[in-house]
Amino acid sequence: MSAAGLPLVRLLQLASPALPVGAYTYSQGLEWAVETGVIRDEASAGRWIGDLLGHGIGRYEAPLVAALMAAWLSGATAEIARLNAEFLASRESAELRAETAQMGFSLARLVRDLRDPALAEVAALLAGLPEIAFPTGWAGIAAAWQIAPEAAVGAYLWSWAENQVMAALKAVPLGQASGQRLLASLGAGIPATAAAALALPESRWSNFTPAFAIACTRHETQYSRLFRS
Repeated sequence: MSAAGLPLVRLLQLASPALPVGAYTYSQGLEWAVETGVIRDEASAGRWIGDLLGHGIGRYEAPLVAALMAAWLSGATAEIARLNAEFLASRESAELRAETAQMGFSLARLVRDLRDPALAEVAALLAGLPEIAFPTGWAGIAAAWQIAPEAAVGAYLWSWAENQVMAALKAVPLGQASGQRLLASLGAGIPATAAAALALPESRWSNFTPAFAIACTRHETQYSRLFRS
C-alpha cells in the first residue's frame, strides 16, 4: 500500500473497538430499553438503534464531528472550545455527560501516549480544555491524520452503531448472526446519513430524541445493570 493509503489505515485504527477509551462499558440507555421490554429481539433492537442513528446521532453528533474537523484543520481554537462546550451541555443525563468526559479524557491520554508528532498540536490544545468531549478529541485526531471528512463521519457513525449492537448482543441477549444482520442493515444507511450530516447547517442540528433521554435518565436508577450508561 502506498503512503496515500495511510489515512485509511489510521481511520480503521480510530474507529476500532480496540481504541482504549472504554466505549464497550456504555449502552447509552439501551440497557434500560431492554429492561422495560422496548428492546426484546433483533427487530426491536434494529428499530431502536436505527431510529437513534438517523434522528439523533446522525443529525447532531455527525455534523458536529464534521464542524470540529473543519475547526481543527483551520486552527480555530475558539471554535473548537465552543463546540466542545456545547456538546458537553447537550448531554441529557449525568451518565451521558460522564461518559463523553471519561472517553474524552482517555482519548487525550492516548494522544500523548502515541507519541506521534502529527498529533502534537492536538495534544496541546486538548490539554488546555477544562473538560474534553469525546467527539472533540476524535475529530482532532481524524483531522491531524488527514482523513477525509466524509470518511471520518461515516466511520464515526459506524463505530457508534457497532457499539450499540454489541451492547444489544450482551443485554437482550442476541446471537452473533443477529448482530451481523443488524450491522449490515444499519451500515447500509450510514453513507446517506453521513452525506446529509456533512450538508446540514448548524442551525438545523438536532438531538431531539425524548425516548432516548428518558432511557438514559432511567438507567441511572436501574437496579441491576451491566453498563455504565
